[in-house]
Amino acid sequence: MTAPANPMRGEAAVRVNGTDLVLRPSFQALVAAEGELGPLFALVERAVAGRLSLAETVALFWHCLREVPEGVTREVLGEALAAMGLAKLAPVVRVLLSQILAGR
Repeated sequence: MTAPANPMRGEAAVRVNGTDLVLRPSFQALVAAEGELGPLFALVERAVAGRLSLAETVALFWHCLREVPEGVTREVLGEALAAMGLAKLAPVVRVLLSQILAGR
């Protein structure tokens, strides 16, 4: 069993297939996300403007996973996030984007 998300470290959690996946926007994770998605500030601007795509959300979450449980692939994550809907994902996205802007 993994440790729960630690908000003091900027972590957030999302439940996928009955498992809480902890997202940690570490430097390494954000560099990887930026390499795929482009500048993070532009990502934040798209989110604020309501133009953050599901694909971008999945990529950001994938790169920020603290650990990947057995059986969870990027496709599995994407399907689960799509099933959850953007309204349920918004608070988790907000935490990650806040960490990007705050630089913690």
